Amino acid sequence: MQNNVAVIILAAGLGTRMKSDMAKVLHPILGRPMIRYVVETAINIAANNVFVVIGHQADEVKRVCLQTPDIGFVLQEKQLGTGHAVRCAMPELPINVEHVIILCGDVPLLKTETVKKLLDDHRKNERILSLLTVAIDHPKGYGRVIVDKQRNLSRIVEEKDATEAEREIKLINSGIYCVDKTFLLESLAQLTPDNSQGEFYLTDIIAIAYRDKKKIGVLVGEDSLEVSGVNSIDDLRFVENVLRKNA
Repeated sequence: MQNNVAVIILAAGLGTRMKSDMAKVLHPILGRPMIRYVVETAINIAANNVFVVIGHQADEVKRVCLQTPDIGFVLQEKQLGTGHAVRCAMPELPINVEHVIILCGDVPLLKTETVKKLLDDHRKNERILSLLTVAIDHPKGYGRVIVDKQRNLSRIVEEKDATEAEREIKLINSGIYCVDKTFLLESLAQLTPDNSQGEFYLTDIIAIAYRDKKKIGVLVGEDSLEVSGVNSIDDLRFVENVLRKNA
């Protein structure tokens, strides 16, 4: 565990595709709320420097997370995008934190070892920003990872904003980052809601880093299943089956 590392877990959304009144991260997997799996992974990395961004059904999400003590919470009153969610959390981070890992509350298959690999790779290569990515054959629904002619990470494009050619890219955004705290603060302040959703996309910090010629890169994960996001009841059943097989 690292005392100069913090983890922010994004867990404020409702998850409309779940077709349920229950906040997405509260849906049970093998009898446990989805968010619990992510919180335990985060605790293994950053101990008491874990902060959960809550919004929909905030009190219940908080209650579920507090089964593990020493969790911090940040209320995102209006869901204005992932960039806005992280911006809400930044004032809560301890002053000694140097690296910020950002996780999604709907990725329960993610392993501690993979997050640690991302952190180690980030430090070893002295990057300002590192992104966990995986290649999948059917990337529909995911943001695509765009690289330049030198294979440097340049930006993420959300599917709804992507061209036909960009939609053919198989390298996808997992939504899992490790970012230098100082740069994260600077780049979040530059985000604008200039996209089809009118939201502040966290992914835009990559384009900002690339523009400013910062050292950024990716770690390509070995197991694409780990970053499977739960966006529907079918996804929930799929993840549950994977966990059951691995139990």
